[in-house]
Amino acid sequence: MTFQDQTGPSQSAIVSLRGLRKVYEGKQPVTAVDNIDLDVRPGQIYGLLGPNGAGKTTTISICTTRALPTAGTAMIAGIDVVRNPSMARKHIGVVPQYNTLDRACTIFENIHFHCQYFGFSSVEATARTRQLLEQFHLTERSSAYPSELSGGLAQRVQIARAIAHRPSVLFLDEPSAGLDPQSRIAMWDAVKRLHEEGITVVLTTHYMEEADELCDRLAIIDHGRILVEDTPEALKNSVGAETIYELDLRDDANDLLQRFAQMNGVANVECTGKLLRVLAHSSDGLLSEIVSSAQPFGLRDMRITQPTLETVFIRLTGRDLRE
Repeated sequence: MTFQDQTGPSQSAIVSLRGLRKVYEGKQPVTAVDNIDLDVRPGQIYGLLGPNGAGKTTTISICTTRALPTAGTAMIAGIDVVRNPSMARKHIGVVPQYNTLDRACTIFENIHFHCQYFGFSSVEATARTRQLLEQFHLTERSSAYPSELSGGLAQRVQIARAIAHRPSVLFLDEPSAGLDPQSRIAMWDAVKRLHEEGITVVLTTHYMEEADELCDRLAIIDHGRILVEDTPEALKNSVGAETIYELDLRDDANDLLQRFAQMNGVANVECTGKLLRVLAHSSDGLLSEIVSSAQPFGLRDMRITQPTLETVFIRLTGRDLRE
């Protein structure tokens, strides 16, 4: 499920990580990133999917020169981010997890000053700022201050500012964290439009729906390690099931495992506490058999779904993605 060349950085990758490792020293050292190898091709939307504390943000921090690795290399557009951080930053746009807009500046000034910081003349910066304000439907709010914006609007300003200097790669760290559903969908649309323009996007998320909706390719990461990497569709197909029955039981479900596993059409059975998941090749005739078997164990609720990226994560780790 992986296309990395383990011998060295890929010549065709715009982001290439090899043996990347980050250990935070202390009385009890913490390994945040543990020997990660990955390649991102130009024009892709690439996702790092995993729970909080999995190492996603640390990986992005190293790629964007905000943190130094303990070992390994990170190359952006062929530039080593440790050896040449200032040169690498010219190719990088970053939208961090939290709002970093200058609260003392208007929306126009936040973008305009960013352009000038990266060497634009005043005339060029003005033209580029106006273009981005129009592109992100922010023209009417150009004189507003960040404190006057909703979370969704502020996120759009941050994305506009991040790409103002025309970077090769845009890094988005948990881009929809804290956004309401409507703002989240608007942010997704903005990212898709950037993708259509050929911008490479690398994003971190713990929302499986976001990874599934946006990413051409993604890596599921936990405890600083990449567990699996492929397209979202291929990862979901790897589960080997068409239908999933999720049963919420009053009593311990372990006694049901063997009974369900022997049923015709069942591919696998997973148990996390009192929640039982039955992965089936098909749903023909199974429903009534599952319900009748589960009722003596205090069946409280049942949900029927298709495989998701969380299903893949549970199969790899034995726990929910949101933990």
